[in-house]
Formats: sequence, C-alpha cells, structure tokens
Amino acid sequence: MDKKGKIIVVAAPSGCGKSTIINALLEGGDLNLGFAVSATTRPPREGEEHGVNYYFMTEEAFRDAIAEDEFIEYEEVYPGRFYGTLRSEIDRITGQGHNIILDLDVNGALGVKRIYGDEALTIFIEPPSIAELRRRLEFRGTETEEVIDVRVDRAQYEISRAGEFDRRVVNDQLDEAIRQTRNLIGGFIALC
Repeated sequence: MDKKGKIIVVAAPSGCGKSTIINALLEGGDLNLGFAVSATTRPPREGEEHGVNYYFMTEEAFRDAIAEDEFIEYEEVYPGRFYGTLRSEIDRITGQGHNIILDLDVNGALGVKRIYGDEALTIFIEPPSIAELRRRLEFRGTETEEVIDVRVDRAQYEISRAGEFDRRVVNDQLDEAIRQTRNLIGGFIALC
C-alpha cells in the first residue's frame, strides 16, 4: 500500500508572514507539499476557477455538507458567507502520498488537531512582539487605525492560544522563520 501523506497546519495572526512562509515552502518543492483548495459560498471573482482557486458552493449546499460532517473545519465569516476545508480534499491529497499544508485560523487549526491527532502537525507563527506586529500592519498602509486595532486585539487572543500548538516559530527574521518551519515539517515527515 502507498504511504499516506501527512497534515501540516499553520496558523498565525494577520501580519505575521504566514502566507509568505507557506508560499516559500510550497515553492521549495522539497517537502512534497500540496495545498488544500478551500470551499466557499462567495461568488467567484474574475479569473477564478471552481476546484482550482476554491470549491464554489451555494449556501444551501455548504449547509448540507456541514450537516453531513463533510468539513474538517469551517467558519461563517458573516451571515451566509462560509469558508471551510472539505475532508475529501484532505483525503484526496494525502491519499496520493502528498503531504498537505493548511492555512487556518487558530480555532480551525486546533480543530484539525483534534480530528487527526498525531497525523497532523500544528505550527503557530508569531510576531516578535505585539508592538512589532502593529508596526508591520501600519507599514502595509492598507488598513485604517481602527482595523489595525481590531487585528491587534485578535492577535493577542490568538497568541494566548499558541501554547496549544505542537510547535511555535517567532517570525523575527523571515528567512530564519522559513528555515525553522521547513525543518519542523521535515522532521515531522521523517518520523512517519
């Protein structure tokens, strides 16, 4: 029987470089990583394709899938707007022998760990400090001070849950954070 792939879940507050780290790992090619396509009820944007960018679902179909326990995690971002990870997507990628990396929020990441236990590695990417996180968010120049305040408050909550993750990486210097994350994942894959 073919070897089944492993599940890696990365979570971080907004502004901590999570997407940049994940993209670097995917581009590296050395960890045999696949990326799960999420499901959503939002309509496709121009150029987006079903099954490539997202699995686009109606709200009714999404709710039916929830009722049938087809999601390993999901969130209603606002009324009627859902995002989630289908169990079938995890099974498809890991069943092909690829390791899968998931980009989730804290609650979703810990939910995946509850479901998959030792088959999943959870990594929390954190800023060197809240002050540095605020500086990074302000430097982006894409959000108002009020939105930054909300993101920083949310980050403080998320950081308070970091101890529930298998591993933590402080993104003080991006190249080093990528290296540490790659080493953690490589070690996890090698154990299995």
